[in-house]
Amino acid sequence: MKIQQKTADRFDWPLAFLLLLFGAISLVAISSAQTTGQYGKNFIPSQIQWYVVGSIIIAITMYFEPEQYKKASWLIYGGGLFLLFMLFILPESMELVSRRNGAKSWFHLPGVGSIQPAEFMKTFFIIGLARVITKHHEKFTDKTLQTDFILLMKIGVVLIVPLFFILQQPDLGTALVFLAITAALAVVAGITWKILVPIFVGSISIGGTMLLMALYAQDFLTSLGFKPYQFQRIYSWLDPYSYSSNEGLHLITSLNAIGSGEIFGKGFKDREVYVPESHTDFIFSVIGEEWGFVGASVVICLYFFLIYHLTKIALELKDPFSTYIAAGIIAMITFHVFENIGMTIQLLPITGIPLPFISYGGSSLMGNMLAIGLIFSMKFHHRTYMFNSDDEE
Repeated sequence: MKIQQKTADRFDWPLAFLLLLFGAISLVAISSAQTTGQYGKNFIPSQIQWYVVGSIIIAITMYFEPEQYKKASWLIYGGGLFLLFMLFILPESMELVSRRNGAKSWFHLPGVGSIQPAEFMKTFFIIGLARVITKHHEKFTDKTLQTDFILLMKIGVVLIVPLFFILQQPDLGTALVFLAITAALAVVAGITWKILVPIFVGSISIGGTMLLMALYAQDFLTSLGFKPYQFQRIYSWLDPYSYSSNEGLHLITSLNAIGSGEIFGKGFKDREVYVPESHTDFIFSVIGEEWGFVGASVVICLYFFLIYHLTKIALELKDPFSTYIAAGIIAMITFHVFENIGMTIQLLPITGIPLPFISYGGSSLMGNMLAIGLIFSMKFHHRTYMFNSDDEE
Protein backbone atom coordinates (compact mmCIF):
# COMPACT_ATOMS: atom_id res chain seq x y z
CA MET A 1 0.00 0.00 0.00
CA LYS A 2 1.38 3.35 -1.01
CA ILE A 3 1.93 5.94 1.71
CA GLN A 4 0.78 9.45 0.80
CA GLN A 5 3.38 12.13 1.45
CA LYS A 6 3.03 15.89 1.58
CA THR A 7 4.84 17.92 -1.05
CA ALA A 8 7.09 19.53 1.56
CA ASP A 9 8.07 16.10 2.89
CA ARG A 10 8.99 14.89 -0.58
CA PHE A 11 11.35 17.80 -1.21
CA ASP A 12 14.98 17.16 -0.29
CA TRP A 13 15.61 19.98 2.17
CA PRO A 14 19.05 18.76 3.37
CA LEU A 15 20.33 18.68 -0.21
CA ALA A 16 18.96 22.18 -0.84
CA PHE A 17 20.70 23.40 2.33
CA LEU A 18 24.01 21.91 1.20
CA LEU A 19 23.70 23.70 -2.15
CA LEU A 20 22.99 26.93 -0.29
CA LEU A 21 26.18 26.46 1.75
CA PHE A 22 28.23 25.75 -1.37
CA GLY A 23 26.76 28.85 -3.00
CA ALA A 24 27.76 31.03 -0.03
CA ILE A 25 31.29 29.56 0.00
CA SER A 26 31.55 30.09 -3.75
CA LEU A 27 30.64 33.78 -3.53
CA VAL A 28 33.00 34.41 -0.61
CA ALA A 29 35.92 32.61 -2.30
CA ILE A 30 35.37 34.24 -5.70
CA SER A 31 35.01 37.66 -4.09
CA SER A 32 38.46 37.26 -2.59
CA ALA A 33 40.04 35.56 -5.61
CA GLN A 34 39.17 38.37 -8.00
CA THR A 35 40.94 40.99 -5.88
CA THR A 36 44.28 39.73 -7.23
CA GLY A 37 42.95 38.31 -10.50
CA GLN A 38 44.26 39.10 -13.94
CA TYR A 39 40.92 40.15 -15.41
CA GLY A 40 39.90 43.19 -13.37
CA LYS A 41 36.28 42.07 -13.46
CA ASN A 42 33.64 41.46 -10.82
CA PHE A 43 32.55 37.84 -11.22
CA ILE A 44 30.07 37.83 -8.32
CA PRO A 45 26.98 39.04 -10.29
CA SER A 46 27.59 36.43 -12.97
CA GLN A 47 28.00 33.64 -10.41
CA ILE A 48 24.78 34.69 -8.68
CA GLN A 49 23.09 34.70 -12.07
CA TRP A 50 24.31 31.18 -12.81
CA TYR A 51 23.11 29.98 -9.42
CA VAL A 52 19.67 31.44 -10.14
CA VAL A 53 19.61 29.79 -13.56
CA GLY A 54 20.84 26.56 -11.98
CA SER A 55 18.00 26.70 -9.44
CA ILE A 56 15.52 27.07 -12.30
CA ILE A 57 17.14 24.07 -14.01
CA ILE A 58 16.68 22.06 -10.81
CA ALA A 59 13.01 23.09 -10.59
CA ILE A 60 12.36 22.10 -14.20
CA THR A 61 14.28 18.85 -13.90
CA MET A 62 12.50 17.94 -10.66
CA TYR A 63 9.10 18.42 -12.32
CA PHE A 64 9.53 15.34 -14.54
CA GLU A 65 9.47 11.81 -13.16
CA PRO A 66 12.39 9.38 -13.60
CA GLU A 67 10.24 7.21 -15.84
CA GLN A 68 9.92 10.12 -18.27
CA TYR A 69 13.70 10.49 -18.38
CA LYS A 70 13.95 6.79 -19.04
CA LYS A 71 11.60 7.02 -22.02
CA ALA A 72 13.44 10.07 -23.41
CA SER A 73 16.93 8.83 -22.57
CA TRP A 74 18.08 8.25 -26.16
CA LEU A 75 16.69 11.61 -27.23
CA ILE A 76 18.58 13.31 -24.38
CA TYR A 77 21.79 11.39 -25.07
CA GLY A 78 21.49 12.01 -28.81
CA GLY A 79 20.93 15.72 -28.26
CA GLY A 80 24.16 15.92 -26.30
CA LEU A 81 26.04 14.08 -29.04
CA PHE A 82 24.61 16.48 -31.61
CA LEU A 83 26.00 19.47 -29.70
CA LEU A 84 29.44 17.84 -29.49
CA PHE A 85 29.29 17.01 -33.20
CA MET A 86 28.38 20.60 -34.14
CA LEU A 87 31.21 21.86 -31.96
CA PHE A 88 33.52 19.48 -33.81
CA ILE A 89 32.54 20.46 -37.38
CA LEU A 90 31.86 24.20 -37.07
CA PRO A 91 34.83 26.40 -38.02
CA GLU A 92 36.11 28.99 -35.57
CA SER A 93 35.74 31.63 -38.28
CA MET A 94 31.96 31.61 -37.69
CA GLU A 95 32.56 33.12 -34.22
CA LEU A 96 29.95 30.70 -32.89
CA VAL A 97 32.73 28.46 -31.62
CA SER A 98 35.43 29.70 -29.28
CA ARG A 99 38.74 28.18 -28.20
CA ARG A 100 40.32 28.61 -24.77
CA ASN A 101 43.69 27.37 -23.62
CA GLY A 102 44.01 25.46 -26.87
CA ALA A 103 40.68 23.60 -26.47
CA LYS A 104 37.79 24.04 -28.88
CA SER A 105 35.16 23.32 -26.24
CA TRP A 106 32.76 26.29 -26.16
CA PHE A 107 29.83 27.70 -28.09
CA HIS A 108 29.73 31.48 -28.00
CA LEU A 109 26.11 32.65 -27.88
CA PRO A 110 25.52 36.41 -28.30
CA GLY A 111 23.82 37.88 -25.26
CA VAL A 112 24.30 34.68 -23.26
CA GLY A 113 28.01 34.00 -23.18
CA SER A 114 30.05 30.86 -23.62
CA ILE A 115 28.53 27.42 -23.07
CA GLN A 116 30.53 24.21 -22.81
CA PRO A 117 28.39 21.28 -24.09
CA ALA A 118 30.63 18.65 -22.48
CA GLU A 119 29.53 19.78 -19.01
CA PHE A 120 25.93 18.88 -19.84
CA MET A 121 26.92 15.78 -21.79
CA LYS A 122 28.24 14.25 -18.57
CA THR A 123 24.69 14.06 -17.21
CA PHE A 124 23.21 13.07 -20.58
CA PHE A 125 25.78 10.28 -20.73
CA ILE A 126 24.76 9.04 -17.27
CA ILE A 127 21.11 8.93 -18.37
CA GLY A 128 21.98 6.98 -21.53
CA LEU A 129 24.21 4.56 -19.66
CA ALA A 130 21.56 3.98 -16.98
CA ARG A 131 19.04 3.15 -19.71
CA VAL A 132 21.41 0.64 -21.35
CA ILE A 133 22.18 -1.14 -18.08
CA THR A 134 18.52 -1.24 -17.01
CA LYS A 135 17.30 -2.64 -20.34
CA HIS A 136 20.10 -5.20 -20.38
CA HIS A 137 19.15 -6.56 -16.95
CA GLU A 138 15.49 -6.67 -17.96
CA LYS A 139 16.40 -8.73 -21.03
CA PHE A 140 18.97 -11.03 -19.40
CA THR A 141 17.51 -12.06 -16.07
CA ASP A 142 20.03 -14.90 -15.69
CA LYS A 143 23.47 -13.38 -15.15
CA THR A 144 26.40 -15.20 -16.80
CA LEU A 145 29.92 -14.37 -17.91
CA GLN A 146 28.64 -14.03 -21.47
CA THR A 147 25.85 -11.59 -20.56
CA ASP A 148 28.36 -9.50 -18.61
CA PHE A 149 30.58 -9.32 -21.68
CA ILE A 150 27.58 -8.22 -23.75
CA LEU A 151 26.75 -5.51 -21.21
CA LEU A 152 30.36 -4.32 -21.19
CA MET A 153 30.28 -4.03 -24.98
CA LYS A 154 27.06 -1.99 -24.81
CA ILE A 155 28.59 0.33 -22.22
CA GLY A 156 31.66 0.72 -24.44
CA VAL A 157 29.54 1.74 -27.42
CA VAL A 158 27.72 4.39 -25.39
CA LEU A 159 31.06 5.71 -24.12
CA ILE A 160 33.18 5.71 -27.27
CA VAL A 161 31.24 8.31 -29.30
CA PRO A 162 31.21 11.22 -26.80
CA LEU A 163 34.74 10.30 -25.72
CA PHE A 164 35.94 10.65 -29.31
CA PHE A 165 34.52 14.17 -29.69
CA ILE A 166 35.86 15.29 -26.30
CA LEU A 167 39.37 14.04 -27.03
CA GLN A 168 39.27 15.93 -30.34
CA GLN A 169 38.74 19.25 -28.56
CA PRO A 170 41.12 18.20 -26.80
CA ASP A 171 39.87 17.97 -23.21
CA LEU A 172 41.64 15.24 -21.26
CA GLY A 173 40.15 16.26 -17.91
CA THR A 174 36.56 15.83 -19.10
CA ALA A 175 37.50 12.55 -20.81
CA LEU A 176 38.75 11.25 -17.45
CA VAL A 177 35.41 12.18 -15.88
CA PHE A 178 33.60 10.06 -18.48
CA LEU A 179 35.92 7.14 -17.76
CA ALA A 180 35.34 7.49 -14.00
CA ILE A 181 31.56 7.47 -14.50
CA THR A 182 31.82 4.41 -16.74
CA ALA A 183 34.00 2.51 -14.27
CA ALA A 184 31.64 3.27 -11.38
CA LEU A 185 28.52 2.20 -13.27
CA ALA A 186 30.22 -0.95 -14.53
CA VAL A 187 30.81 -1.92 -10.90
CA VAL A 188 27.31 -0.94 -9.74
CA ALA A 189 25.79 -2.80 -12.71
CA GLY A 190 27.17 -5.99 -11.25
CA ILE A 191 29.61 -6.95 -13.99
CA THR A 192 31.72 -9.78 -12.60
CA TRP A 193 35.14 -9.01 -11.17
CA LYS A 194 36.51 -11.74 -13.42
CA ILE A 195 36.08 -9.19 -16.22
CA LEU A 196 36.61 -5.92 -14.34
CA VAL A 197 39.79 -6.81 -12.45
CA PRO A 198 41.82 -7.58 -15.62
CA ILE A 199 40.50 -4.39 -17.22
CA PHE A 200 41.34 -2.21 -14.20
CA VAL A 201 44.76 -3.83 -13.72
CA GLY A 202 45.48 -3.51 -17.44
CA SER A 203 44.45 0.16 -17.45
CA ILE A 204 46.64 0.94 -14.45
CA SER A 205 49.54 -0.92 -16.04
CA ILE A 206 49.13 0.96 -19.32
CA GLY A 207 48.93 4.28 -17.46
CA GLY A 208 52.04 3.49 -15.45
CA THR A 209 53.90 2.40 -18.57
CA MET A 210 52.93 5.59 -20.39
CA LEU A 211 54.15 7.65 -17.45
CA LEU A 212 57.51 5.87 -17.44
CA MET A 213 57.81 6.25 -21.22
CA ALA A 214 57.05 9.96 -20.91
CA LEU A 215 60.02 10.19 -18.55
CA TYR A 216 62.47 7.91 -20.32
CA ALA A 217 61.22 7.27 -23.89
CA GLN A 218 59.90 10.59 -25.13
CA ASP A 219 61.07 10.06 -28.71
CA PHE A 220 59.01 6.89 -29.07
CA LEU A 221 55.86 8.58 -27.77
CA THR A 222 56.49 11.54 -30.07
CA SER A 223 56.57 9.14 -33.00
CA LEU A 224 53.12 7.92 -31.91
CA GLY A 225 51.70 11.44 -32.11
CA PHE A 226 52.14 12.76 -28.59
CA LYS A 227 52.94 16.48 -28.31
CA PRO A 228 55.85 18.02 -26.37
CA TYR A 229 53.49 20.13 -24.24
CA GLN A 230 51.88 16.92 -22.96
CA PHE A 231 55.26 15.78 -21.62
CA GLN A 232 55.80 19.18 -20.03
CA ARG A 233 52.62 18.79 -18.01
CA ILE A 234 53.92 15.57 -16.51
CA TYR A 235 57.37 17.00 -15.81
CA SER A 236 55.94 20.14 -14.22
CA TRP A 237 53.67 18.00 -12.03
CA LEU A 238 56.46 15.76 -10.75
CA ASP A 239 59.06 18.55 -10.45
CA PRO A 240 57.33 21.94 -10.68
CA TYR A 241 60.30 23.92 -9.35
CA SER A 242 62.38 22.96 -12.38
CA TYR A 243 59.70 24.57 -14.57
CA SER A 244 58.86 27.53 -12.36
CA SER A 245 58.92 30.03 -15.21
CA ASN A 246 56.19 28.31 -17.26
CA GLU A 247 54.31 25.02 -16.79
CA GLY A 248 55.17 24.64 -13.10
CA LEU A 249 54.16 28.16 -12.08
CA HIS A 250 50.52 27.30 -11.44
CA LEU A 251 51.31 24.42 -9.13
CA ILE A 252 54.07 26.26 -7.26
CA THR A 253 51.86 29.27 -6.51
CA SER A 254 49.02 26.96 -5.45
CA LEU A 255 51.28 25.05 -3.06
CA ASN A 256 52.67 28.31 -1.66
CA ALA A 257 49.17 29.73 -1.17
CA ILE A 258 47.76 26.66 0.59
CA GLY A 259 50.89 26.15 2.69
CA SER A 260 51.03 29.78 3.78
CA GLY A 261 47.49 29.51 5.15
CA GLU A 262 48.75 27.17 7.87
CA ILE A 263 46.10 26.16 10.44
CA PHE A 264 43.64 29.06 10.57
CA GLY A 265 44.49 31.03 7.42
CA LYS A 266 45.26 34.69 6.85
CA GLY A 267 41.67 35.93 6.89
CA PHE A 268 39.16 37.09 4.31
CA LYS A 269 40.81 39.04 1.45
CA ASP A 270 44.18 38.96 3.20
CA ARG A 271 45.77 36.88 0.47
CA GLU A 272 49.39 37.49 -0.45
CA VAL A 273 50.13 34.79 -3.04
CA TYR A 274 48.96 35.44 -6.59
CA VAL A 275 47.56 32.27 -8.21
CA PRO A 276 46.47 32.50 -11.88
CA GLU A 277 42.89 31.36 -12.55
CA SER A 278 42.28 31.32 -8.80
CA HIS A 279 38.57 32.10 -9.26
CA THR A 280 38.01 29.02 -11.43
CA ASP A 281 40.06 25.81 -11.32
CA PHE A 282 42.30 26.91 -8.42
CA ILE A 283 39.62 28.26 -6.11
CA PHE A 284 40.67 25.73 -3.44
CA SER A 285 44.05 27.48 -3.11
CA VAL A 286 42.18 30.66 -2.16
CA ILE A 287 40.23 28.78 0.50
CA GLY A 288 43.41 27.17 1.81
CA GLU A 289 45.31 30.45 2.04
CA GLU A 290 42.57 32.57 3.60
CA TRP A 291 40.93 30.01 5.87
CA GLY A 292 43.81 27.60 6.42
CA PHE A 293 43.66 23.91 7.20
CA VAL A 294 40.48 24.39 9.21
CA GLY A 295 38.58 26.15 6.41
CA ALA A 296 39.79 23.71 3.77
CA SER A 297 38.76 20.78 6.00
CA VAL A 298 35.28 22.27 6.43
CA VAL A 299 34.85 22.44 2.64
CA ILE A 300 36.07 18.86 2.23
CA CYS A 301 33.69 17.71 4.97
CA LEU A 302 30.80 19.40 3.19
CA TYR A 303 31.63 17.38 0.10
CA PHE A 304 31.69 14.23 2.24
CA PHE A 305 28.24 15.13 3.57
CA LEU A 306 27.01 15.71 0.01
CA ILE A 307 28.35 12.39 -1.27
CA TYR A 308 27.04 10.59 1.81
CA HIS A 309 23.59 12.12 1.31
CA LEU A 310 23.52 11.18 -2.38
CA THR A 311 24.66 7.65 -1.54
CA LYS A 312 21.90 7.35 1.07
CA ILE A 313 19.34 8.38 -1.54
CA ALA A 314 20.73 5.90 -4.06
CA LEU A 315 20.36 3.06 -1.52
CA GLU A 316 16.76 4.04 -0.78
CA LEU A 317 15.64 4.05 -4.42
CA LYS A 318 13.80 0.97 -5.62
CA ASP A 319 13.89 1.77 -9.33
CA PRO A 320 17.10 0.39 -10.94
CA PHE A 321 17.20 3.17 -13.56
CA SER A 322 17.15 5.85 -10.85
CA THR A 323 19.75 3.97 -8.83
CA TYR A 324 22.18 3.87 -11.77
CA ILE A 325 21.68 7.58 -12.43
CA ALA A 326 22.37 8.37 -8.77
CA ALA A 327 25.49 6.19 -8.84
CA GLY A 328 26.76 7.96 -11.97
CA ILE A 329 26.20 11.39 -10.45
CA ILE A 330 27.99 10.35 -7.25
CA ALA A 331 30.95 9.12 -9.32
CA MET A 332 31.03 12.34 -11.35
CA ILE A 333 30.99 14.69 -8.35
CA THR A 334 33.44 12.53 -6.37
CA PHE A 335 35.93 12.46 -9.22
CA HIS A 336 35.61 16.23 -9.75
CA VAL A 337 36.31 16.95 -6.09
CA PHE A 338 39.17 14.47 -5.80
CA GLU A 339 40.84 15.61 -9.02
CA ASN A 340 40.45 19.34 -8.42
CA ILE A 341 41.71 19.32 -4.84
CA GLY A 342 44.37 16.76 -5.74
CA MET A 343 45.82 18.89 -8.52
CA THR A 344 46.09 21.96 -6.26
CA ILE A 345 48.26 20.06 -3.76
CA GLN A 346 50.38 18.11 -6.30
CA LEU A 347 48.64 14.82 -5.57
CA LEU A 348 47.41 14.62 -9.19
CA PRO A 349 48.35 16.27 -12.50
CA ILE A 350 46.67 19.54 -13.47
CA THR A 351 43.74 18.81 -15.81
CA GLY A 352 41.58 21.94 -15.63
CA ILE A 353 38.63 20.34 -13.80
CA PRO A 354 36.64 22.88 -11.71
CA LEU A 355 35.59 22.39 -8.09
CA PRO A 356 31.85 21.55 -8.13
CA PHE A 357 29.47 24.32 -7.00
CA ILE A 358 32.35 26.58 -5.88
CA SER A 359 34.51 27.38 -8.92
CA TYR A 360 33.35 30.24 -11.11
CA GLY A 361 31.80 29.14 -14.38
CA GLY A 362 28.32 28.96 -15.85
CA SER A 363 28.59 25.71 -17.80
CA SER A 364 30.15 23.77 -14.94
CA LEU A 365 27.66 25.06 -12.39
CA MET A 366 24.61 24.53 -14.59
CA GLY A 367 25.81 21.06 -15.59
CA ASN A 368 26.16 20.08 -11.93
CA MET A 369 22.80 21.64 -11.10
CA LEU A 370 21.24 19.58 -13.89
CA ALA A 371 22.68 16.43 -12.34
CA ILE A 372 21.49 17.41 -8.86
CA GLY A 373 18.09 18.19 -10.36
CA LEU A 374 17.79 14.53 -11.29
CA ILE A 375 18.47 13.60 -7.66
CA PHE A 376 15.75 16.01 -6.54
CA SER A 377 13.41 14.43 -9.08
CA MET A 378 14.09 10.91 -7.83
CA LYS A 379 13.56 11.92 -4.21
CA PHE A 380 10.44 13.98 -4.98
CA HIS A 381 8.76 11.31 -7.09
CA HIS A 382 9.97 8.37 -5.00
CA ARG A 383 7.01 6.30 -3.92
CA THR A 384 7.07 4.91 -0.41
CA TYR A 385 5.11 1.74 0.30
CA MET A 386 3.91 0.44 3.66
CA PHE A 387 4.46 -3.12 2.45
CA ASN A 388 7.12 -3.99 -0.08
CA SER A 389 8.47 -7.21 -1.52
CA ASP A 390 11.16 -7.44 1.15
CA ASP A 391 8.59 -7.32 3.94
CA GLU A 392 6.41 -9.95 2.32
CA GLU A 393 9.13 -12.57 2.02
